[in-house]
Amino acid sequence: MSGNAATTGMPSGGIPEPAESLAHEALSRPVRGGNAFEETLARLLQLIRLGIVAPGEALAPERELAARFEVSRDTVREAIRSLADAGYLESRRGRYGGTFVRDPLPTGPGPGPRADGGPSESVSSLTADELDDILTLRAVLEVGAARAAASRALTAAERESLNARLVEVRTADAADYRRLDSRLHLTIAELSGSPRLVSLVADNRMAVNRLLDRIPLLPPNIAHSDEQHEQIVWAVLVGDADRAAAAMAEHLAGSQSLLRAFLS
Repeated sequence: MSGNAATTGMPSGGIPEPAESLAHEALSRPVRGGNAFEETLARLLQLIRLGIVAPGEALAPERELAARFEVSRDTVREAIRSLADAGYLESRRGRYGGTFVRDPLPTGPGPGPRADGGPSESVSSLTADELDDILTLRAVLEVGAARAAASRALTAAERESLNARLVEVRTADAADYRRLDSRLHLTIAELSGSPRLVSLVADNRMAVNRLLDRIPLLPPNIAHSDEQHEQIVWAVLVGDADRAAAAMAEHLAGSQSLLRAFLS
C-alpha cells in the first residue's frame, strides 16, 4: 500500500497553500520512545484529522514517511493498513496511484491508540483535574500562538493562507466543521514561526477534539465561533498582538464553558 506521490498542497476546496506547511513538518518529526507502531499511527492520524492532509490528498510515499519518522517501512505499512481498515485511507494503483485520505472521512474516534499520541482512554473516565489540564494547556498555547502570530511581519502568502482558512471554516458544513476549525487554529500557530509550538498545539488539539466529539455541534455556538474567528484573524492581520491574544482567550473560554457544562 505504498504511496507514489507526495501531498499535493491543494486542499479539497482548491485554495493553494505551501506544499510543505510548518504543521506538516512539525508532525512529521521523528518518532521518539514508546511503541513505534502506535506512535506512527497516531502521527498519521493527526495529519488526517487536523486537516493537514485533506480528504482526497495523498500521503507521502512509505519510504519518505519511514525516513521522516525514523521507523521501518514495515511499521509505516502496518500503520497505513490499520488506518485503511478503519476507513481513513485508501490505496489507488496506476500512474497517479498512492495512498490517499478517504473522502468523506469516517466519523467518531480514531482507531487504536489515542490520537494525540498518548495511551488509549475513554473520555468518560476523564477526571475534572485532567479536563482542567487539557483546557489550561490549550489556553496557554493558543493565546500565546495568536499573540506571536500577530507580532510577526507576515508575507503575502501567509496572509492569503490565513484568510483562506477563515473562509473554509465559515463555509464548512457540520461534517467538516471541526476539522477545518482545527486547521484554522493550526494555521495561526504556524504563523508564530515556531515548529515546536505547532507540534504542541497539534497534540493538544487532538485531545480537545476528542472532548468536542462528545458534545453536540450547536448552530448558535458555530455562529458565535465564526464571529470570534474573524476578530482573531483581523487582529493577526493588522498586527495587534494584544487584541489577537484577547480575542483568542475569549474564543477559547466559550468552548471551555461548553465542555465543562457537558462533561463535568
